[in-house]
Amino acid sequence: MRSGAPDRLLDELARRLLDRLLDIKRSFKRIMVLGGASEAITRRLLAERNDVETIVVVDLSNDMLNFVKGVIGDAPKRRDGAPVEVLYVQGDEENLPIKDESVDAVISCLGLHWVNDLPGAMSQASRALVPDGLFLSSIFGGNTLQELRVACALAETEREGGVSPRMSPLAHVRDAGNLLGRADLRLPAVDVDAVVVGYDSPMELVEHLRKMAETNAGLARRPFLSRHTALAASTLYLDMFPASTTLASDADAVRSGIEATYEVLYMTGWRAHDTQQSAKSRGSATVSLADLQKHLDGAPKTGTI
Repeated sequence: MRSGAPDRLLDELARRLLDRLLDIKRSFKRIMVLGGASEAITRRLLAERNDVETIVVVDLSNDMLNFVKGVIGDAPKRRDGAPVEVLYVQGDEENLPIKDESVDAVISCLGLHWVNDLPGAMSQASRALVPDGLFLSSIFGGNTLQELRVACALAETEREGGVSPRMSPLAHVRDAGNLLGRADLRLPAVDVDAVVVGYDSPMELVEHLRKMAETNAGLARRPFLSRHTALAASTLYLDMFPASTTLASDADAVRSGIEATYEVLYMTGWRAHDTQQSAKSRGSATVSLADLQKHLDGAPKTGTI
């Protein structure tokens, strides 16, 4: 369970996710916050928006719900001082205890990559939305912590003669659009962000992952990494992926620490509604591409290349 001061990485990724909400010129009075960095999302919703009236925080962990409640307090208020009702619901993302068509938006920051049945969980979230409701989510992508993967793979190959999966399975960009379609979410949009974070050592990176509760949850893995293999992986990491110097002009600067890359996939989709834009049905075109090409071929040429 996360504790203490807000995690800077989670807080920044929550900010980037909610920044996409600012681009949408409409109000969202009832918002469901689903798993992951729910504390950072709820705190920022209260601090940044004047339209929200009810926030439903859903998490499978009761400890996490208590953590969020401890940060938010018993009488939360939004930016303009108006009171906001915050409900805490213990529930599974794959079987949401929420009525259909009950919220205007579902927001999940770094929670859905832990779900076993991701298409099913997204379908559950879609059904909770009112018509033309918004689904907004971010998950870690398949290229996350690629430096750590390489260092561990090389160390295990050298010391133990084989490789064991050291990270939970993660989705790739090509999967995200298909997931939105399978959940029957319209106007799907997916974009990718790469966040590079510096650490003093590989051990500090591992400790940060533990504090974020982002360690490997796979069952088919070696339960322990031997001490000599872990030290070899740490040495390889330091040698292959040192932190960049802050001043490119300082050729004599000594590089220390490491860098870790987090790939974040942002997914946006809308519950179906009659007012939404939609593609024309196949065969409904009134002008053929051949006629259009003839028209372009016959047009006068202007300008030079």
